[in-house]
Amino acid sequence: MANVSRIEGKLMKQEVFLPDDYRPAEGEPFMNDRQVEYFRRKLLNWKSELLAGSKDTIEGLQDGTRNIPDVADRASEETDRALELRTRDRQRKLVAKIDSALRRIDEGEYGYCIVTGEPISLKRLDARPIATMSLEAQERHERREKVHRDD
Repeated sequence: MANVSRIEGKLMKQEVFLPDDYRPAEGEPFMNDRQVEYFRRKLLNWKSELLAGSKDTIEGLQDGTRNIPDVADRASEETDRALELRTRDRQRKLVAKIDSALRRIDEGEYGYCIVTGEPISLKRLDARPIATMSLEAQERHERREKVHRDD
């Protein structure tokens, strides 16, 4: 799928030109080189932002270990830190999903539903580039989960 060549036994990806204003369109072949590169860059930028935020949090938590004499202030600070850590944990899981999406790009499987094998809509991928299921498959999955939770 991706534009690839072999040099000295190693796979080398050829650079794909992508204009700054490029947006995937329904009228072009699904997951062509430009679309794949668009989503790769989108995922890499997102991951970079998340990792930069995590670094800031770690630095803030290290700087924030100070002795606060007032019990109410200390409790408030602990609550804020716990919330920040939960947020970062969610972001850590998101980074893992981004890495998984990048692997699917490398394997030529990105953009296709893991349940049906059908293409995931470009609108859905643009809004949620880590999506692994088409909207219909995702809705079926959530309905089944809800039924099992209600048991």
